[in-house]
Amino acid sequence: NLSTVSEFVFVGLSDAPEVRLLLFVLFLLIYLATMVGNITLLVAISTDSHLHSPMYFFLSNLSLLDLLCPTITVPKMLGALLLEHKEISFSGCLFQHFSLIHVVGTEIFLLAVMAYDRYVAVCHPLRYPSIVSTKLCAQLALGTWAAGLLNSLLHTSLVFTLSFCGPNKLQQYYCDIPPVLALSCSSTRSRELVILAVAGVLGSSACVVTVVSYIYILLEILSRNSPGIWHKAFSTCGSHLTVVCLFYGTTICTYVRPSFTYSPHRDRVVSMLYGMLTPLLNPIIYSLRNKEVKCALRRVISRV
Repeated sequence: NLSTVSEFVFVGLSDAPEVRLLLFVLFLLIYLATMVGNITLLVAISTDSHLHSPMYFFLSNLSLLDLLCPTITVPKMLGALLLEHKEISFSGCLFQHFSLIHVVGTEIFLLAVMAYDRYVAVCHPLRYPSIVSTKLCAQLALGTWAAGLLNSLLHTSLVFTLSFCGPNKLQQYYCDIPPVLALSCSSTRSRELVILAVAGVLGSSACVVTVVSYIYILLEILSRNSPGIWHKAFSTCGSHLTVVCLFYGTTICTYVRPSFTYSPHRDRVVSMLYGMLTPLLNPIIYSLRNKEVKCALRRVISRV
């Protein structure tokens, strides 16, 4: 007898009590460190007048996304580890999936916008204030959030309008696209093709903007050939380039591939990289590579 699935069960976590407690402590510490790092960066940017510029405006949006990404998944995972409450309702899974894809999609577009911002700063420094105006910053930020929302609506509608009438055990610690598709009892081939096509078009578009921006930056550096230009350019773009490589590498490994290559154990490791470690590392990368941010953080800490 087939019945409609009303809830899902996460089975991507260890069942051994001693390991489960260790994982709970580890993930809790990572989550708290992520919250502290990104909140501190947001406070520094909002309260320090030296950081009221387009670059740090986009960085504050990135920190907000890095706050939301683990908050969507980690509290439920911590509850499953500590209380062994591994069930999530169908509607709860849908909302978690929708929120996560929204945040991930928005971050992809935001990184492309930040690459364009760095291109203007390096290649057109004198015209930078007039090109990247306050109005344009607001429009670009709003556009990234709107594009992420539309992308999430499309993906969520494609995944959760499928029929789920058999197994309900998710080989993951949150509701992600590959494990949810693997549980559907209807044909998913056409939906997978649409998801891959949309993800490919949107992701590659954002990637092209990022790559082209850095190609122009590189050409500008080579054409000037002045002393110290490489160090100055790396200090301007190095943090963003590091974050882009880290984020794109883990995201592409997770989403841009067909479902028959889905491997629960490997995917859990990769998803933890972009779901937990990337939001933790982003504020560290930007603070270590940026003197202005370090000075602002010192002023915030001294005031506290």
